[in-house]
Amino acid sequence: MPAIVLIGAQWGDEGKGKATDLLGSRVDYVVKFNGGNNAGHTVVVGDEKYALHLLPSGILSPGVTPVIANGVVVDVEVLFEELDALSERGVDVSRLKVSLNAHVITAYHRTLDKVTERFLGKRQIGTTGRGIGPAYADKINRVGIRVQDLFDENILRQKVEGALDQKNHMLVKVYNRRAIEAEEIVTELLSYAERLRPMVTDTALLLHQALNDGKTVLFEGGQATMLDVDHGTYPFVTSSNATSGGAVTGSGIAPNRIDRVIAVVKAYTTRVGSGPFPTELFDESGEYLRANGFEFGTTTGRPRRCGWYDAPIARYTARINGVTDFVLTKLDVLTGLAEIPVCVAYSVDGVRVDEVPVSQSDFHHAVPIYENFPGWTEDITGVRTFDELPQAAQDYVLALESMSGSRISAIGVGPDREAIVVRHDLID
Repeated sequence: MPAIVLIGAQWGDEGKGKATDLLGSRVDYVVKFNGGNNAGHTVVVGDEKYALHLLPSGILSPGVTPVIANGVVVDVEVLFEELDALSERGVDVSRLKVSLNAHVITAYHRTLDKVTERFLGKRQIGTTGRGIGPAYADKINRVGIRVQDLFDENILRQKVEGALDQKNHMLVKVYNRRAIEAEEIVTELLSYAERLRPMVTDTALLLHQALNDGKTVLFEGGQATMLDVDHGTYPFVTSSNATSGGAVTGSGIAPNRIDRVIAVVKAYTTRVGSGPFPTELFDESGEYLRANGFEFGTTTGRPRRCGWYDAPIARYTARINGVTDFVLTKLDVLTGLAEIPVCVAYSVDGVRVDEVPVSQSDFHHAVPIYENFPGWTEDITGVRTFDELPQAAQDYVLALESMSGSRISAIGVGPDREAIVVRHDLID
């Protein structure tokens, strides 16, 4: 049975939660392998809307085991808040498993995230201020706190004191903030231990055994390809690997276990935060997409920057991730437009460039070259087969498929759980 990686193809917010939910009834495990509570999935189930931030979307699917793997940074307070909120709404959260090796976000990570971002001024990256970057920095600097440390008070205390020896100098002398007491951090983290204990396990071993037993495992990436710390629009990126390779390092499974890579891509493009965005719109078309697509961040509420579909980015995503299938979302948002531009290449200093420039400067100065496609006015939210789509919508999808580097296997036509057109099976 397959190991499937599901990732974002643009700058996030593509609708990965909907795609995960689509597959949820046919998978046994859903694994979050990177990121933290700096991103969110909105999943609509009937009349209910769920906003998930740290938890895998599979937690909403009965019978699925949701897993927070070692590549995630975990704010335990946020984890408990999400679990409690879902429990109050009747969702069974008892199956959740958390890696002993996942790193923990502390209060000092959140503080440093906020003060350093403000200190950057005009050079701000656009972080959420939730401590994600500083927690990953500590991980790489080998001074991080892991979930397993919460169960050994002596080790926890040593690690917190060691981390604050340096950080308090920075907070006091550079940012003019008060020093953080190690005892405050230790006491808070220890208070989580007993509730957390039944959830934690060796998740790498758990997933290895699941695949050996013929179970289907879905690896759900937070953020998206263009925010990957190695392959995204650096430095305007997240602090982890949001590409398919991150599923391997972030979960402990071997590369040869992956059978399929599904990338979720919007029928247009959005991004939150700073950084280059060639197709960004500053006119009424951008406002149209934002209003009709309800383009506001699930986690932050920030309005998303909106632009037309960028085919070079889709091709880049297909190449970097080894994409086998695209899931195209929010096609319905384009209904009512007389004409729909698609970026097919860029002009960089007057030279046509068909692929995403590797140079940050070139990408920042890339001007989109558009091809225009006829729009449609028919309501497509009730459509469930490809042939039922208006001819102009079919032509638009087929054009995107031909220039994006892989087949489009499913199409989102509305916010509801069942509002999707399946062209090719995503598992078999």
